[in-house]
Amino acid sequence: MTKIYTVPRGTADILPSESLIWQNIESKARAIFSQFNYKEIRTPLFEETGLFKRSLGQTSDIVNKQLLELVSSKEEGFALRPEGTASIVRAYLENSIDKQENLSKLFYIGPMFRGERPQKGRLRQFNQIGVEVIGPSAESLFIDAEVIVLSMKLLKEFGLDNCRLAINCLGNEDDKKKLSDYLREKLKDKVTALCEDCQNRFERNVFRILDCKNPSCRAVVDGIKLDSAYLSEESKNRYEAIKNILRENKIDFIESPRLVRGLDYYNEIVFEISNANLGSQDAVGAGGRYNKLAEFIGGESKRDIKGIGFSLGIERIILALDETKKQIESNLGVYIISLGQGEVTRRSFEVLTALRNKGISSDMNFQGNSLKSQMRVANKSNAKLAVIIGEDEIKKEVVVLKDMAQGEQFEISIAGNDFNNLFNKVRERL
Repeated sequence: MTKIYTVPRGTADILPSESLIWQNIESKARAIFSQFNYKEIRTPLFEETGLFKRSLGQTSDIVNKQLLELVSSKEEGFALRPEGTASIVRAYLENSIDKQENLSKLFYIGPMFRGERPQKGRLRQFNQIGVEVIGPSAESLFIDAEVIVLSMKLLKEFGLDNCRLAINCLGNEDDKKKLSDYLREKLKDKVTALCEDCQNRFERNVFRILDCKNPSCRAVVDGIKLDSAYLSEESKNRYEAIKNILRENKIDFIESPRLVRGLDYYNEIVFEISNANLGSQDAVGAGGRYNKLAEFIGGESKRDIKGIGFSLGIERIILALDETKKQIESNLGVYIISLGQGEVTRRSFEVLTALRNKGISSDMNFQGNSLKSQMRVANKSNAKLAVIIGEDEIKKEVVVLKDMAQGEQFEISIAGNDFNNLFNKVRERL
């Protein structure tokens, strides 16, 4: 019996009927990135496994549970990228971009891969839109503000008007160590009340306990006093200044002491954007500053290279959108109705090619079906105009142009293969 192949678990086909909303999101993103002077970067879908282990941290859930490694004969193999930041910083360093410019503002759009248990809004192959601002002069707190403003502007442009921005400050490396020690001290007598994952996180990555969604873990965390006492004066002042900039720019936010982000490279400001339409797993994007990542990857000589970025999940954005905002129809300019075969089809294809050469989106029927049948196809394709060609039209060296919305139709001469009158009338009506 022939095996019936299906899409791999944790992945999804994006069908033509769905791809329009993807194209809409991507085109809007590119337009906004252009406004903010961000340039696109594209990196491979896989990297050396060591890059992710070093940058994301040996204790992170991504490295321990979700990294999809590829079979390799090498001792250190390859893994599909679970996120975009590490690859982009690697590309930045490898190509010595820091020697070409002091500040690089980069964006990416593409698939990421994690070995997660598939569920709604969480796939093994998923897609992200993200930015990274990297360079020796990337430390300005106004860059932090710009990145957050950009993330919120993108989501609003996509059609998500009710997003919630949560922010927090992790401080510098010493501050993070103080917070880590404080959490372990407060949690050491409550470890058995935590879920199995968080019991492991207690030693590996205690920060991850703070954003666990398990009710028992939430109850334990609720009993811990979380404030900014661990922050240095410098980090406190920076954080306050960023909040003031956001207020001045009419960006609403809440402060969330639980928000820590689970990757080793984050420090100073971190943020997460959620949307209530997604239920309990409500995050649509997140980001933060990573002033140590270039040093983690490139060594001590790269310690002056700072960075900040964010990523937005495209699938999660689409899930959060109201159904009315997902209804995007492709609009064909002209549909050619060919009433016959042989010379009629040849002449119809000639007109079709001429329209396309002028940049007019066009299609035609190649089977010579009935007028009624072809008009149904033209309507289904949302064609604004129909060009009707049959044997009578060929004899008279004309075509009939029909306005599909208004019902008007015109007979237009194409004698001597002069299509200018047709082009002009089509442009007038489109």
